[in-house]
Amino acid sequence: MAILLSTYTINRDNNFNLIRFIAALLVLYSHSFALAIGSGDAEPLRATIGMTAGSIAVDIFFVTSGFLITSSYLARNNIIAFIWARILRIYPALLVAVIFCILIVGLWFTKYDTLEYLTHTQTYKFFLKNTSLFFGIEYKLPGVFHDVPWKNAVNGSLWTLPYEVKMYALLAIILTLTVFLRKWISSVTFNSVLLLTGLLSIVFHIYNHFYLILPVIFVRLFSMFFIGAAFYAYRERVLLSSRLFFVLLTLLMVSTISKDVFFIFYSLFLPYLILYVVYVPSGGVRKFNYIGDYSYGMYIYAFPVQQSIASLIPGVSVATMIAYSISVTFILSLLSWHLIEKRFLKMKESYVFIERFIQGNRFVRRFIRTK
Repeated sequence: MAILLSTYTINRDNNFNLIRFIAALLVLYSHSFALAIGSGDAEPLRATIGMTAGSIAVDIFFVTSGFLITSSYLARNNIIAFIWARILRIYPALLVAVIFCILIVGLWFTKYDTLEYLTHTQTYKFFLKNTSLFFGIEYKLPGVFHDVPWKNAVNGSLWTLPYEVKMYALLAIILTLTVFLRKWISSVTFNSVLLLTGLLSIVFHIYNHFYLILPVIFVRLFSMFFIGAAFYAYRERVLLSSRLFFVLLTLLMVSTISKDVFFIFYSLFLPYLILYVVYVPSGGVRKFNYIGDYSYGMYIYAFPVQQSIASLIPGVSVATMIAYSISVTFILSLLSWHLIEKRFLKMKESYVFIERFIQGNRFVRRFIRTK
């Protein structure tokens, strides 16, 4: 039996927390090969299908992000509330994670004297770039992790966050432009623009894979984010069918005989497969929602924890790296969720104070109008 996607989105009883947590674990698993032995080529999936478990996990993050962020905006239809909610979701926990890297991981493992390390320009560069995300990511801290297989990188997982922020900005721009276009072209709707953006981006992503016109990473993440957004926009026309799910999954498994064929099927099928798993399986699996959303904490703490293990246990095996890093990172993610993330997310409604400030500030109002 097939049920409309919109039927499932009425409430919050879903598997998003579980799916994203599993994705974070896949990133940890994928990084364990590179951080334990110095090369990611040993990961089994790379030779089989031409991509890693970590890259699949990142795609899962961006598909679900596009879907949920679009839902968040349409629920409020307020650009200020949208921006404020995104800030609260990303930056407080990120700030603490960056400080953790500098003052705990960095201070413990640096080869520099404490004062020299704390006053080094590289330390400030690491803090400023990684807490702003507007100018990319800085991987190095002075004198840290020179003696590990994957040298110098303190928190390599952060590379996706600037792309995430860019997708939020692009979505906001598309929302704004659509509003203006509707004044002249009444047939233009937000849903139609998102659908067109999502479909064209997926087609171009596949084309770009073979002919490389634009940077692969940006095209890939853009397509995953906006096809997720398109699915939400057209949720009232998308049927989640168990039969279709298993047909697509079977085709995907069979396509592994060719890396290129797999890539095409994977790019086309992944969003539907993810949303099916998010909404259809129920019962005991839904109890994970009561635990909390630990995926972000797992993601931003795993890499420095794994690098620390590689430094403390020279020659550590991949299996040991996975076991130790999951245990330590889960504790940090639990603390991050309960002490930081959950508390700041409760402040979403405080965006009204920002609105009042804008309404009461003539200069800010004039600046916004000029934009």
